[in-house]
Amino acid sequence: MITQPMQENVQEVPKRGFTVIENHWLPLTDGTHLAARIWMPEGANEAPVPAVLEFLPYRKRNGTAQRDEANYPVFAAAGIAGVRVDLRGSGDSEGVLEGEMTPQQLLDAAEIIAWISAQPWSNGSVGMWGISWGGGNTLRVAGIQMPTALKAVIACSASVDRYRDMLRYKGGAHSSLNLSWQAQLTGYMCRPPDPEIVGECWLEMWRQRLENQPFYLEDWLSHQRRDAYWRHLSINEVFEQFPVPVLFACGWSDSYRNSPFQLVEGIPSKAKVLIGPWGHQYPHLAKPGPGTDFLTEAIAWWNHWLRDEPNGADKIPQMRAFILDGPRPVSRRERDPGYWVSMTKWTTPEALKLTLNASGTLVDRPPQQKRKRALLRSPLDNGMAAGELYTGTTDDQRIDDAGSLVFQSEVLKEECVLLGRPSLKLTLSSDSPFANIAVRLTDVHPDGAGFRISYGVLNLAHRVNDSEPKPLVPGKEETVIVTLDPCGYRIAPGHRVRLSISTAYWPIILPSPYDAAFDIDLASIVLSLPLLGEHELIEIAEPANLNPLPAYETLVAGETKRCFERDVENGITHYRTIEDGGLMRHPCNGLAERELREEIWSITAHDPLSMTGECRSTMTVSRPGWETVTQGVATLSCTKTEWIISQAVEAHHNGQKFFSRSRTKKIPRDFM
Repeated sequence: MITQPMQENVQEVPKRGFTVIENHWLPLTDGTHLAARIWMPEGANEAPVPAVLEFLPYRKRNGTAQRDEANYPVFAAAGIAGVRVDLRGSGDSEGVLEGEMTPQQLLDAAEIIAWISAQPWSNGSVGMWGISWGGGNTLRVAGIQMPTALKAVIACSASVDRYRDMLRYKGGAHSSLNLSWQAQLTGYMCRPPDPEIVGECWLEMWRQRLENQPFYLEDWLSHQRRDAYWRHLSINEVFEQFPVPVLFACGWSDSYRNSPFQLVEGIPSKAKVLIGPWGHQYPHLAKPGPGTDFLTEAIAWWNHWLRDEPNGADKIPQMRAFILDGPRPVSRRERDPGYWVSMTKWTTPEALKLTLNASGTLVDRPPQQKRKRALLRSPLDNGMAAGELYTGTTDDQRIDDAGSLVFQSEVLKEECVLLGRPSLKLTLSSDSPFANIAVRLTDVHPDGAGFRISYGVLNLAHRVNDSEPKPLVPGKEETVIVTLDPCGYRIAPGHRVRLSISTAYWPIILPSPYDAAFDIDLASIVLSLPLLGEHELIEIAEPANLNPLPAYETLVAGETKRCFERDVENGITHYRTIEDGGLMRHPCNGLAERELREEIWSITAHDPLSMTGECRSTMTVSRPGWETVTQGVATLSCTKTEWIISQAVEAHHNGQKFFSRSRTKKIPRDFM
């Protein structure tokens, strides 16, 4: 419990027409105090203003400060107060974080919204916005907690279905993100509060959060099917009661691109969606570009719903999407070619159905293939061109096509423009009771380079649904449908469409207990491509400032590395990543922060039980004479019947070990 007097540290910024309150303590009814940073427009006490809340655990003081300092001054200058709050048990807030996205967090958010609406500077109308965890909180608070003062929301790159959207179990298959996020989340949440904010009790607060740190991976692996644990806070379970308008933004290079389609289909009267080319970022901070002038759009959204300003924000099209136009498959892209389209109302697109002719070419005619079959068993390390989950920066797909069953069209004479979810229907039998299937849709350039348009995976035990998986009967034919992620894409004349099928997509998807082989009926293959329907070509303004983030002092430069190693002699493949954000110092509060993630996955040919993963996340927070380092290490291995997981947490203060703990669990595999 904080024992210091709860004083506000106020930084005056008269030229910008607002005041920055560096820390304000928000009292909850259970006695816990949450830490808030507030951007307050001048004159709000005389002429009350609306407010926008962002509520997440990534630390207002140093974690998201740079982003916050690009966003909230713009809102405040437009007369909208910004309230950025650390979740209970994170950043400078008191209490204990009980887990990822819990009911308590929704209750806390509702209390904060009620507090904001009751302030003398508030006009009583509150908006909520955020990205990723913050965006998910926004949707859940609105759709489940439903505070009366919450009038509208903006969510970016967030989950609608927690089971599939958050990549825990994509297509019911076990994602490697479970392990890396366990280590990363532990590193994030084990950082201490800032002594300059909380005072001498910072050490006690730090120990409390270290001792009570959840074992997230144990929670996730204890729920390998879509049960009540996942349904409880999934917005698609409560679409019928969703009460407020939502503006949702996401990118084709992000892993949450299913969410906008679920929203416009699930709450069409409430949802407006914007889909660009970018990755896991706000649209005005986007890479690859083009980004959008999203803050201007957000201000119009808030002014309409929080001020009743008749500015037409409620009349924007239901669907606005960027159509990618043949980007090249390179690891890092600054800007993608393409154009914007809009649809006043989203409808299920007409599907172009492709089948195989007698020579195995994809054609838009009824099946001509007689009952011809193909056997498929991919190398267990197939998937090395998949790239990163959150950036969507894939490599040339020819790398993975070598271990896949591949079919392609003739050279296109006319363009083929897609918007929506592709799918593949096929009949197969497996020699094993458990198996995964991965499907990729590729744009083949005239020179042979392959850009991945979309992909989908399916744990075949989940072929009917995710709640009641059933093993395959070896040798028995099953007809299955694999739904790929949505896409917006123009395949140009002179290019080809390629379909690739594999039994592995490692390391993104972890293997089943068997090195399964498929016997596929080629005459059954039907690839459905969602055609761009009636639409308008539109222009969307880009930000005037393409680099709005304030400059922080770089003390140590960062680096990113991603590589595969093949031990040819022993048949072992290693995948290694290093993400080092560098050591950066805030120019005002003096805090320096560094985030380092190191990850390694290994697998041996023909042995799915050889799969291992280790992820290490190291977080440094310091200022002169004071340094803390926290490290989370998570490991994963398996047997035929169990997942074997471990978590280790270690914390140091000024070079001395302050805390350490390790845990190991064995969890039964549940149909995967």
